[in-house]
Amino acid sequence: MLTIDQATYDAIVAHAKRDHPVEACGLVAGPVGSDRPERLVEMVNAAGSPTFYEYDSTDLLALYKEMDQRDEEPVVIYHSHTATEAYPSVTDVDLASEPGAHYVLVSTRDHGNNDGPVEFRSYRIVDGQVTEEEVRVVPTLAPAG
Repeated sequence: MLTIDQATYDAIVAHAKRDHPVEACGLVAGPVGSDRPERLVEMVNAAGSPTFYEYDSTDLLALYKEMDQRDEEPVVIYHSHTATEAYPSVTDVDLASEPGAHYVLVSTRDHGNNDGPVEFRSYRIVDGQVTEEEVRVVPTLAPAG
Protein backbone atom coordinates (compact mmCIF):
# COMPACT_ATOMS: atom_id res chain seq x y z
CA MET A 1 0.00 0.00 0.00
CA LEU A 2 1.15 3.51 -0.80
CA THR A 3 0.56 6.00 1.99
CA ILE A 4 0.94 9.58 0.76
CA ASP A 5 0.11 12.92 2.35
CA GLN A 6 -2.61 15.13 0.89
CA ALA A 7 -0.23 17.96 -0.09
CA THR A 8 2.01 15.63 -2.10
CA TYR A 9 -0.99 13.95 -3.73
CA ASP A 10 -2.41 17.37 -4.66
CA ALA A 11 0.96 18.51 -6.05
CA ILE A 12 1.31 15.42 -8.27
CA VAL A 13 -2.23 15.93 -9.61
CA ALA A 14 -1.59 19.65 -10.18
CA HIS A 15 1.63 18.85 -12.07
CA ALA A 16 -0.20 16.33 -14.28
CA LYS A 17 -2.97 18.84 -15.05
CA ARG A 18 -0.54 21.72 -15.62
CA ASP A 19 1.57 19.77 -18.15
CA HIS A 20 -1.43 18.27 -20.03
CA PRO A 21 -1.42 17.42 -22.96
CA VAL A 22 2.27 16.53 -22.43
CA GLU A 23 2.93 13.69 -19.99
CA ALA A 24 4.15 15.01 -16.64
CA CYS A 25 6.83 13.12 -14.74
CA GLY A 26 8.72 13.25 -11.49
CA LEU A 27 9.41 11.44 -8.27
CA VAL A 28 8.99 11.69 -4.54
CA ALA A 29 12.13 10.94 -2.57
CA GLY A 30 12.29 9.68 0.97
CA PRO A 31 14.85 8.41 3.47
CA VAL A 32 16.52 5.17 2.35
CA GLY A 33 14.53 2.16 3.53
CA SER A 34 11.66 4.22 4.97
CA ASP A 35 8.95 3.91 2.27
CA ARG A 36 8.07 7.54 3.20
CA PRO A 37 7.34 9.83 0.23
CA GLU A 38 8.61 13.12 1.67
CA ARG A 39 10.19 15.33 -1.02
CA LEU A 40 8.46 15.94 -4.34
CA VAL A 41 10.74 16.57 -7.30
CA GLU A 42 8.97 17.63 -10.49
CA MET A 43 10.96 16.74 -13.57
CA VAL A 44 10.72 18.03 -17.14
CA ASN A 45 9.53 15.60 -19.78
CA ALA A 46 12.49 15.92 -22.14
CA ALA A 47 10.49 14.10 -24.84
CA GLY A 48 7.76 16.77 -24.72
CA SER A 49 5.33 14.07 -25.77
CA PRO A 50 1.65 13.37 -25.02
CA THR A 51 2.32 9.61 -25.20
CA PHE A 52 5.81 9.13 -23.75
CA TYR A 53 7.95 10.60 -21.00
CA GLU A 54 11.70 10.78 -20.69
CA TYR A 55 13.84 12.37 -18.03
CA ASP A 56 16.70 14.59 -19.16
CA SER A 57 19.75 12.41 -18.43
CA THR A 58 21.75 15.31 -16.96
CA ASP A 59 18.88 16.28 -14.64
CA LEU A 60 18.35 12.66 -13.61
CA LEU A 61 22.03 12.12 -12.81
CA ALA A 62 22.08 15.31 -10.73
CA LEU A 63 18.93 14.19 -8.87
CA TYR A 64 20.38 10.75 -8.05
CA LYS A 65 23.60 12.39 -6.80
CA GLU A 66 21.53 14.73 -4.62
CA MET A 67 19.43 11.85 -3.25
CA ASP A 68 22.62 9.93 -2.49
CA GLN A 69 24.04 12.90 -0.56
CA ARG A 70 20.78 13.21 1.40
CA ASP A 71 20.50 9.43 2.08
CA GLU A 72 17.31 9.34 0.02
CA GLU A 73 15.88 7.01 -2.57
CA PRO A 74 12.95 7.24 -4.99
CA VAL A 75 9.85 6.17 -3.06
CA VAL A 76 7.32 7.22 -5.72
CA ILE A 77 8.03 7.50 -9.44
CA TYR A 78 5.12 9.16 -11.20
CA HIS A 79 3.95 10.21 -14.60
CA SER A 80 0.70 11.01 -16.31
CA HIS A 81 -1.23 9.45 -19.15
CA THR A 82 -3.07 12.09 -21.12
CA ALA A 83 -5.33 9.93 -23.30
CA THR A 84 -5.42 6.50 -21.65
CA GLU A 85 -6.20 4.96 -18.29
CA ALA A 86 -3.77 5.12 -15.37
CA TYR A 87 -2.23 1.71 -16.05
CA PRO A 88 1.41 1.05 -16.96
CA SER A 89 2.08 0.68 -20.68
CA VAL A 90 4.48 -1.93 -22.03
CA THR A 91 7.09 0.84 -22.26
CA ASP A 92 6.43 1.87 -18.63
CA VAL A 93 6.98 -1.71 -17.49
CA ASP A 94 10.15 -2.07 -19.57
CA LEU A 95 11.59 1.14 -18.08
CA ALA A 96 10.69 0.33 -14.46
CA SER A 97 14.12 -0.04 -12.86
CA GLU A 98 13.41 0.67 -9.19
CA PRO A 99 11.88 -2.50 -7.67
CA GLY A 100 11.31 -0.80 -4.30
CA ALA A 101 9.43 2.17 -5.71
CA HIS A 102 5.71 2.82 -6.01
CA TYR A 103 4.89 3.64 -9.64
CA VAL A 104 2.07 6.18 -9.67
CA LEU A 105 0.09 6.95 -12.79
CA VAL A 106 -2.31 9.86 -13.09
CA SER A 107 -4.72 9.90 -16.02
CA THR A 108 -5.84 13.34 -17.17
CA ARG A 109 -7.81 11.93 -20.13
CA ASP A 110 -11.27 12.97 -18.89
CA HIS A 111 -10.68 16.62 -17.92
CA GLY A 112 -7.22 17.54 -19.24
CA ASN A 113 -5.98 20.60 -17.41
CA ASN A 114 -9.48 21.66 -16.39
CA ASP A 115 -11.15 21.14 -13.03
CA GLY A 116 -12.41 17.66 -12.42
CA PRO A 117 -11.25 14.39 -10.97
CA VAL A 118 -8.31 12.36 -12.23
CA GLU A 119 -7.54 8.67 -12.04
CA PHE A 120 -4.66 8.23 -9.52
CA ARG A 121 -3.35 4.67 -9.19
CA SER A 122 -0.21 3.04 -7.80
CA TYR A 123 1.65 -0.11 -8.79
CA ARG A 124 4.64 -2.17 -7.86
CA ILE A 125 6.60 -3.26 -10.92
CA VAL A 126 9.18 -5.97 -10.29
CA ASP A 127 10.79 -8.11 -12.99
CA GLY A 128 8.11 -7.07 -15.48
CA GLN A 129 5.24 -8.03 -13.16
CA VAL A 130 2.69 -5.29 -12.46
CA THR A 131 0.74 -5.39 -9.19
CA GLU A 132 -1.76 -2.67 -8.36
CA GLU A 133 -1.80 -1.50 -4.75
CA GLU A 134 -4.11 0.54 -2.58
CA VAL A 135 -3.44 4.27 -2.25
CA ARG A 136 -4.12 5.82 1.15
CA VAL A 137 -4.11 9.61 1.27
CA VAL A 138 -3.58 11.00 4.77
CA PRO A 139 -3.62 14.63 6.00
CA THR A 140 0.08 14.39 6.96
CA LEU A 141 2.56 11.56 7.27
CA ALA A 142 3.00 10.23 10.79
CA PRO A 143 6.28 11.31 12.40
CA ALA A 144 9.23 9.10 11.42
CA GLY A 145 10.48 6.66 13.97
